[in-house]
Amino acid sequence: MKILEFSLKRFLFLIPVLIGVTLLTFAVSHVMPSNPAAVALGPHATEDTIKAFNQRWGLDQPLYIQYFRYVKSLCMGDLGTSMQSLRPVSTDLLAYFPATLELTLSSLFFCLVLGIPIGVISAVRKDRLIDHLSRIFSLIGVSIPVFWLGLLMLLVLYFQFDWFPGGGRLAAMSSPPPHVTGLYTVDSLLDGDWSKFKESVLHLILPMTCLGFAVTGVISRMTRSSMISVLQEQYMRTAAAKGLSFYKVIYLHALKNAILPVITISGVLFGQLLAGAVLTETVFAWPGMGLYIVNSILHFDFQPIMGFTVIVAIVYVLINFIVDILYVIIDPRISLK
Repeated sequence: MKILEFSLKRFLFLIPVLIGVTLLTFAVSHVMPSNPAAVALGPHATEDTIKAFNQRWGLDQPLYIQYFRYVKSLCMGDLGTSMQSLRPVSTDLLAYFPATLELTLSSLFFCLVLGIPIGVISAVRKDRLIDHLSRIFSLIGVSIPVFWLGLLMLLVLYFQFDWFPGGGRLAAMSSPPPHVTGLYTVDSLLDGDWSKFKESVLHLILPMTCLGFAVTGVISRMTRSSMISVLQEQYMRTAAAKGLSFYKVIYLHALKNAILPVITISGVLFGQLLAGAVLTETVFAWPGMGLYIVNSILHFDFQPIMGFTVIVAIVYVLINFIVDILYVIIDPRISLK
């Protein structure tokens, strides 16, 4: 019952957060010094055409009316209509979302698989050479801009050595696997097409590594700090004194207790990766929501911009909500208040 009450309280806290997101997104989208009608219709549009366009999309209404119309539509699951594609934004985002989700999940997997072992080794070998090298690696990862790293990877690994494909989810002449989940790696496995699976994985490696490189440093640093704290506990000395092997002491006792903060930060980083995929998708021509939103920004198409932001915010807060619940379940010492 306490878990249910705790979950309900946490869920209620999400409502003002989402309201704030809609307010900020709407405000930012409408303070940009540009006329969407002029951008959509071109420089030779007449005043009558622009006026009709503004009436068609409700841009001639006061901002507060536009906002309340937007929130009303949002509550009914309507994210508006794109002025560029003339399709519902929800339809466009639904079509592009699987590509972004596949990139985000693979990047998070890459971060955890690489970052946690680096953090563990760095903590066990504290203040030694490998610890210093891991800290330098983390600092470099956090400092390098994503777009610069992506361009460098394309220049070296694609253009110079031709080790990996340059962009897209598949080769230009390849057809996608039968649609089940929208994730090409998963759909190709479900179809039993191993060549298509290999091709989709190869196309995924560069953008996945680029997007997850900075976050890997965060994961490794968090794991290191948590492991150092746990290794100093008395029960760790007791476990070692009982004659347990080094592997059991580190991975079955220390890491099990040190992983809780990493679980928490992983939820935050998932939202960061989802939103940060915009630059990565643009550099690698990855046909996801990020590339779609960049095109919308260039054409001052407000509805997709707001729809994307709201979707990312919803996913972000829901992931953190789930992480909070899992944290309480995993660690019963946490007070349910």
